[in-house]
Amino acid sequence: MPRVLYAAFDVVPSPKGASTHVAQFVAGLTGAGHEVTLVTPRAPGLATEEAFAGARLLRVGTPGGGNFLTRALEFGEEVARLAFALGPLDVGHFRSLWGGLPLLATGAARRTVFEANSLSSVELPFHYPALRGTPTLEKIRRLELQVLRESDAVVCVSRVTRSFLASLGADARRIEVIPNGVDGAAFRATPLPPRDGREPVALYVGTLADWQGLSALVDALPAVLARRPLRLRIVGRGRSRQRKDLAKRVRRLGLEDRVEVLPAVPHHEVPALVAGADVCVAPLGYNERNVVQGCCPLKVLEYMAGGRPVVASNLPVVRELLREERDALLVPPDAPAALADALLRVLEDERLARRLGAHAARRAERFTWKRAQKRLLKLYARLLAAPDGGPGSGSAPPRG
Repeated sequence: MPRVLYAAFDVVPSPKGASTHVAQFVAGLTGAGHEVTLVTPRAPGLATEEAFAGARLLRVGTPGGGNFLTRALEFGEEVARLAFALGPLDVGHFRSLWGGLPLLATGAARRTVFEANSLSSVELPFHYPALRGTPTLEKIRRLELQVLRESDAVVCVSRVTRSFLASLGADARRIEVIPNGVDGAAFRATPLPPRDGREPVALYVGTLADWQGLSALVDALPAVLARRPLRLRIVGRGRSRQRKDLAKRVRRLGLEDRVEVLPAVPHHEVPALVAGADVCVAPLGYNERNVVQGCCPLKVLEYMAGGRPVVASNLPVVRELLREERDALLVPPDAPAALADALLRVLEDERLARRLGAHAARRAERFTWKRAQKRLLKLYARLLAAPDGGPGSGSAPPRG
């Protein structure tokens, strides 16, 4: 039975997509007979140890204590301590620099897997703008490059991300693309709500991070309302600054009675939100996080699986998931007028809305968590079957 230490500097469970991703990967590993210890940060209200998706979940560090870097470094120290205590391990699997450096440094794992869906050096400046151009951010970049080069395999969620990681110096032969998936038992295509005089709803589910393009979505609403009634429902987690900026924008445009900004909900409540929407939106902005680093928007897949017409930014990462004018309406990023036009097309043409939703639901069948789990397990099998011989020796040419 392979022994795995999976280090994720993410609160689990939580409404964030990272939590869903971790839960599905862990369930795939434990379901195949791997003995998994999942290590995550402590969080208020959550036990320090429990069973989770068939794994032993240990929460470490000070819950909510200190600034981000303080908590990240403390997490790394705890991962190193556990690696020594639990070793020898067959696989050290980590989602960031903070878990990767200690696992590589201890040498407690025979193989290492870097799940590099995002890099702290790219995303931290969006949350902490003062970090841009600082020696601290440059040091984080250097350490991430070290981890990328020393890991036996690198996993990411899109072809855009694979190209980005290879451009940084990661061996392209060791990068495996495993897109996000959808739980088909939870997200099922449902008929669009009847239009019988009811006010239609546009839905956004996700974080309020600056890269999500929510300013363009709010700015598009007046042009839509000039022709059609619409209620915009934004559901997600955000920092205080992000919520204040969004509320200020809504007030400035006089949209207080048209826009609902609701807190994040548990993931099992998202299918009902999608089922209650007439159109779902992913207005990703044109920025380094979305265009250079890449991503695989879980929200888009879940909208699709729910059978909803999708309006999304026309970015390469979105086109990896769906086809323009067939599965969704794609618009230029950061373009409120184009976004408004696309929303109006869906609202004014029920036949188009139904067609897009039906095609999207069929397309979503290509992206399931079961498929993602199988691809991860195949990667593990190749790594563990290969002879020892240094970083990357257990990897195989990339897939996807």
